[in-house]
Amino acid sequence: MKKPLIPLAVLAVLAVLPFSGLSTYMMHILILVLMWTTIGMSWNLLGGYCGQVSFGHAAYFGVGAYTAGLLYFKLQASAWWGIPLSVAVVSVFAFVLGYIVLKLRGPFFALATLASGEVLRITTENWNGFTNGTLGILIQERTWVAKTQYYYIILAITAFTFLLVRRLVASKWGYYFVAVREDQDAAESLGIDTTKYKTIALVVSAALTGICGAFYTNYMGFIDPHIVFALHDISIITIMIVMVGGVATQWGPLVGAGIMVLLAEWIRSIPGLGASHQAFFGVLLVLIILFLPNGIVGDFRKITRLFGRARA
Repeated sequence: MKKPLIPLAVLAVLAVLPFSGLSTYMMHILILVLMWTTIGMSWNLLGGYCGQVSFGHAAYFGVGAYTAGLLYFKLQASAWWGIPLSVAVVSVFAFVLGYIVLKLRGPFFALATLASGEVLRITTENWNGFTNGTLGILIQERTWVAKTQYYYIILAITAFTFLLVRRLVASKWGYYFVAVREDQDAAESLGIDTTKYKTIALVVSAALTGICGAFYTNYMGFIDPHIVFALHDISIITIMIVMVGGVATQWGPLVGAGIMVLLAEWIRSIPGLGASHQAFFGVLLVLIILFLPNGIVGDFRKITRLFGRARA
């Protein structure tokens, strides 16, 4: 199959899955896989292609989630309006944050982004009059009971994200992103405004993650600071999805999200191991770094060669 047709074939398969008689639980799993795929693709744009490793994507996810939640909680408006509104809110937030943290490099940038998520979590917990604090926000009027409508909404968001990231990476901006990743000083010596292009990558990545946060509010119907600003369950899992699937690859986030979501559900189903999934994730990440440093998609040829030798 020609490469340009592969995304269309994958989209067609995903579009007809709800008609195959899947259970409500399996539809829920697919929705989570698509949501995490979108978050992974957004992180991949910033961390994979531009080389700015962020540990703070929970901040953008949480801001998007609370944008939708507060629309309902404070203004009694539909939380679905939070999806388009989150693009503007999260973009402004990321631009302001980027003005501060993008002056840092390497581990200092990573730590600064990590701190941003934790600061927002603590602020949201304690700002009871505005965010309802640790009680969270409950969306009492659910739009749909069935999963199908939510599935097609997140599928559309995922398809849009895939197309946007693909076009950005193939454009002139994408080459600048890679130049910044490979050697920022060399890129600056060639006249590339590295701060500008790092800011672009950060804002786009944050906005896409914020959309997923707003969708999560509408889908789950409840949010609180511990859920949407969680370091381990949002920021770290996002990085692991991309690492497992393949950094700076088109299909890595989809593969990584599928593996991580299914693995988490499988571990939670084992009596006595439900709370140990993060330990298993840590072991998986170590194995990936040791044996497949480019992820499953990045080292796919290596995997096929190993299987070929095993059969021989």
